[in-house]
Amino acid sequence: MRLSGKVALITGGASGMGRSEATIFAREGARVVVGDVLEADGHEVAEKIAAAGGQARFVRLDVTSETDWQAAVNTTVASFGKLDVLVNNAGISGTFDPDTTSTAAWDTLMNVNAKGVFLGMKHAVPALQRAGGGAIVNISSISGFVGQDRIHMGYNASKGAVRVMTKSAAVQYAKDGIRVNSVHPGVMPPMRTAKASADPAWREKTLRAVPMKREGRVEEVAYAVLFLASDEASYITGTELVVDGGYLAV
Repeated sequence: MRLSGKVALITGGASGMGRSEATIFAREGARVVVGDVLEADGHEVAEKIAAAGGQARFVRLDVTSETDWQAAVNTTVASFGKLDVLVNNAGISGTFDPDTTSTAAWDTLMNVNAKGVFLGMKHAVPALQRAGGGAIVNISSISGFVGQDRIHMGYNASKGAVRVMTKSAAVQYAKDGIRVNSVHPGVMPPMRTAKASADPAWREKTLRAVPMKREGRVEEVAYAVLFLASDEASYITGTELVVDGGYLAV
């Protein structure tokens, strides 16, 4: 199994891509901590993993809270003895607020999507160092490369921040055996917080720009994350893995 013996903390693990990542990681031998604000859904993911023969537990984690991060990392180590992999998956949609110039939306997007990733790395790195190294995978977006219509510019800014922050962390912690990479999904099933990007007309228009002419599946992103988290990617750090059906190639 590709993650045998590894312990992984996955944020936003109660739904969507995070849920798929947690399930696949457990199937590949990892002991998984599911972090999310969605408590009922998060417990359900952990219970389903356990029912399938894996090892998992849920921890409530608001990624904007430094206290929550400290508790999540401490709980992971207390439960499973160490931390090998952090997946910063939690995030919110750039269309959760229809006002694309809202200052409040800007603050929320930057706090969740960018600061949340920063706090995750800040609190996970000491545990990874104690474990002798490990991997961090940060979920960004194609929006970290390009601008898009009807999406708050704070979303692009936050995802661009994740992209470059990842490179900075990769350089800083390479000496500790910690690899840090980002994954950039393209058009995916609408996020729980999406509004405009969940509109069928918007999605049809956007999909016309995708050479493969379809949206991605959450498990396609999860397998990209799995690769970067595994020892198969042992000489890969500071890079971007794009999962977008060719969108950025045009």
